[in-house]
Amino acid sequence: MRRRRRLPLLAALLAPLLVLAAACAPAREAGGSPVSPLTRVPAADRKAAPDLAGGSLDGRAVSLAGYRGKVVVLNVWASWCGPCRAEAPELSRAQKELAAKGVQVLGVDTDARRDSGRAFQEQHALSYPSLHDPGSRKLVRLPKGYRPQALPYTLFIDRQGRIAATYLSPLTQSDIRTITRPLLTE
Repeated sequence: MRRRRRLPLLAALLAPLLVLAAACAPAREAGGSPVSPLTRVPAADRKAAPDLAGGSLDGRAVSLAGYRGKVVVLNVWASWCGPCRAEAPELSRAQKELAAKGVQVLGVDTDARRDSGRAFQEQHALSYPSLHDPGSRKLVRLPKGYRPQALPYTLFIDRQGRIAATYLSPLTQSDIRTITRPLLTE
């Protein structure tokens, strides 16, 4: 009799965990294939990117507007985020490879403490600057439909300063090359 009572209790305790696990899993289209984490925005429908500006983790003044004329890969991360740690070297390699073509990677560290972001930047030898934005307070100003739901989160900003694509998963150097290629020819 005791065993029968435990099963519904166990099921009730595990249900929220199963819902959470399903939410973290990639979405599926009818037919079972994963939905792409990339969403491209047609040029006519693009909205202006937020005017992000402030101090970088290494103390320099940085602004998104300062990169106008370049394609910007705006990557939102945190030091405690495992997928962010995995993609950091990919972003650095992409920055080194694509800088001469007009691409700039710009990070946004959402850690509560600046020293956590600085340690991450040093540990991963990031080749691009990162703004410090505890709790994503500046990103709240993103246009509706562009607010990050999870980390890492990346916006691709066209040369005119408009949001051209979003990517809701860790990026590889190849992903960045593929996504920025058409933006560089616009």
